[in-house]
Amino acid sequence: MIASAVRVALQQRVLPEYRAPFFNALGAACSGGLEVFAGLPRTREAIATVDELTTARFIKARNMHIFNGKTYFCIQRGFIRWLERYQPQVLIVESNPRYLSTPAAIQWMHRRHRPVIGWGLGAPGTGKTESLLRRQFLGSLDAVIAYSKSGAEQYIKAGFAPERVFVAPNAVSSRPSAPAITRPLEFRNGKPSLLFVGRLQERKKLDVLLHACNSLPVNLRPELVIVGDGPDRQRLEELARTIYPSTKFAGARHGSELDAYFSSADLFVLPGTGGLAVQQAMAHALPVLVGEADGTQEDLVRPENGWVLPAVNADSLAAQLVTALADVAHLRQMGAASYRIVHDEVNLEVMVQGFVKAIKAVL
Repeated sequence: MIASAVRVALQQRVLPEYRAPFFNALGAACSGGLEVFAGLPRTREAIATVDELTTARFIKARNMHIFNGKTYFCIQRGFIRWLERYQPQVLIVESNPRYLSTPAAIQWMHRRHRPVIGWGLGAPGTGKTESLLRRQFLGSLDAVIAYSKSGAEQYIKAGFAPERVFVAPNAVSSRPSAPAITRPLEFRNGKPSLLFVGRLQERKKLDVLLHACNSLPVNLRPELVIVGDGPDRQRLEELARTIYPSTKFAGARHGSELDAYFSSADLFVLPGTGGLAVQQAMAHALPVLVGEADGTQEDLVRPENGWVLPAVNADSLAAQLVTALADVAHLRQMGAASYRIVHDEVNLEVMVQGFVKAIKAVL
């Protein structure tokens, strides 16, 4: 818990739906108050957002989106007016130099001798211009919070003192309260069940998963269940009818509706980027097979509970599926390890502790 006199301010470009549980949990730990400043995404981003929080106050920014891709920048109008009204003792900002309103906010805080903490994935090596922008931005921060251990190492390599770098493992769910699910040592109906949960977009690489399932030995060909909706659904359904007709498309499901799908699966597969459902799958004692993404998954997916594919194509994915599905007993052991990781190490409670530790340190 943070002292009652301390007001905490937190900036985000947008307030995605999946982050609301974390901000509410952090708000409960900030007895002096937490306000979250965020705007709206671009329409084509298809990010589900929320309009309010329960234990924190949501302040709406007016986002101006400039250019796209590697030339994208964002201006958030109202940032300084918000700080002047709220008068926070600590400001937490996204560690992204492309948000052009943030440097002025950092200066505003520093003129009043108040600390600013950055929060981000890390500081990967990129082009010279990007690296220069990032170094200049990071140099203006008093501390930084990384999503993962590898992200923390990148910040230290970029010049941050180790004692000013903190880790708050990227989590979307609370510590599971129910006991771990126990599955039998044989597949239901003699056939393994693979599960994907997420938005149906090309970057999820579900077409690769369909081709991989089709190339498996007959005795290991699974029931493939795809839960979610999105712009790529029609194409995927047409492809599945052609190459893997046993695929089941369940449509969008949320909250407790997902429990039955997680409970009946044998392996969770995420071949592309993203991965908010990985932690949910692990809380249901499922081993996980994921494509290499931004580094946040490495604290979740380890040799004892899953596989990370450095290069995702149908052949490599099929080969890994054969390894995973050939030994049911080992698969169950890996599921138990998944549950232990999210119960003990990667959950909202641990994530909040990382933020509280950083806030207390800069104060």
